[in-house]
Amino acid sequence: MNRLDGKAVVVTGSAHGIGRAYAERLAADGAMVAMLDIDGRRNDEVAARIRAAGGSALPITTDVRDFAAFKSAVDRAAAELGRLTGIANNAGMLNVVPITRCAFEDIPDAEWDESFRLNTKSAWYGCKAAVPHLRANGGGSIVNVGSSTIFRGVPTRAHYVAAKAALIGFNRTIARELGKDGIRVNLVCPGSTLSEEDPSEATVRMREEVAKTRCIPRLERPADLVGTMSFLMSDDSAFITGQTFLVDGGSAMH
Repeated sequence: MNRLDGKAVVVTGSAHGIGRAYAERLAADGAMVAMLDIDGRRNDEVAARIRAAGGSALPITTDVRDFAAFKSAVDRAAAELGRLTGIANNAGMLNVVPITRCAFEDIPDAEWDESFRLNTKSAWYGCKAAVPHLRANGGGSIVNVGSSTIFRGVPTRAHYVAAKAALIGFNRTIARELGKDGIRVNLVCPGSTLSEEDPSEATVRMREEVAKTRCIPRLERPADLVGTMSFLMSDDSAFITGQTFLVDGGSAMH
């Protein structure tokens, strides 16, 4: 028996990088996975590979910035999978729109708003869309995805860090609101991860510099994160809620 047999989980930002790794691992562990991404073509390709490997994958093209579209996708996932037991709100700014690296006072106003729209508001949307189905299921797991930058502070990325940091307070609040429904809410914070599929030399050098700050001094890859996600979607974490899981090899500690 696999750890996630009988689970039905939505993963957003599933076509690339860390989100793809989450979807692949959850499916490998037995979950039925609904894969939501704005890049429909690539999402379909990843889902096909999961199915070819014996997993269950339902690709749905949607934009998590649009609540009506997001809700429709989650409703479809619950209907086609027969239930919903969890959602991983992974999609964020770096998945969709690159950010400007600059001093905080030079951040474009529109980009500040877009950072919160993609990194914070989309998680709120995902929770609102999923909770009715999780209640109908008698409980479940919400995992929002933050960033280790919350704990380290990273110059030139104030808008990204602020938007991700907001998820800590959001998570703790809704964990208290939803506990009576048997719904758990936790936050996973990846470190600087070499998730790019064709990284430039500059990107690799940047990731390697962060690796030097870790207790485990090596590059972080998507595979380093998927075990935590699988655990939080499983019954092994049935009495854990409102917590923040920092998965960065010991660069930051909290």
